[in-house]
Order: sequence, then C-alpha cells, then structure tokens
Amino acid sequence: MKGFDAVFSANTIHIMDCPSVECLFAGIGQLLPVGGKFALYGPFNYGGRFTSESNRRFDEWLRERDPASGIRDAEAVDHLANRAGLILRNDYEMPANNRTRIWRKSG
Repeated sequence: MKGFDAVFSANTIHIMDCPSVECLFAGIGQLLPVGGKFALYGPFNYGGRFTSESNRRFDEWLRERDPASGIRDAEAVDHLANRAGLILRNDYEMPANNRTRIWRKSG
C-alpha cells in the first residue's frame, strides 16, 4: 500500500475533545513520511487570546453544546505537532478569522 504525502483537515479540532486532538496529531505523525505535510484549517487562539470577538462568541457557543470542545491555542497545537515529529512551516490568515497552518514531518 502506498502511503500519503499530505493530510488536510478543516474545521475539526475545535469540535473535538483534547484527547481526540492528541490522537489526531499522533496518528498523522505516524502516517506521514519524512517531508510529508499536514494542513489544518480553522480558528485558533494565540497566546491564550481570541483573534476576534466573533471567535470568542463562537467558542462560547461551542462550549455550551460540548464543554470538551472549543477553539484551541496555536501554541498547544504546535506542541502536539512537535511531539508527533511535525514542525510548523506556514501560518496563513484566511477569511472569517480562520487560519491555515501547515506542518512538515521532520526526519
């Protein structure tokens, strides 16, 4: 079976609980070959702060429906990525207060 060179996910980690986010990164770290990329689209906090008032309201709504969900801190996500052998390469601003963050599997 041929492996994967890249993985893309959109609007996922803010609706997952933390253990599931940890498993996502660990699994992607195992799946990707050296040089492979993981692109993740969605909202992120930076330095524990919301990037917009609309993201703060969205996070509140997410936590009301499921207290284990919510907008994740970019730094915490980077830590999970690093544990999985992934290094942040790009962080792109996107419409509607979202980001696309891209990690590369190190060797």
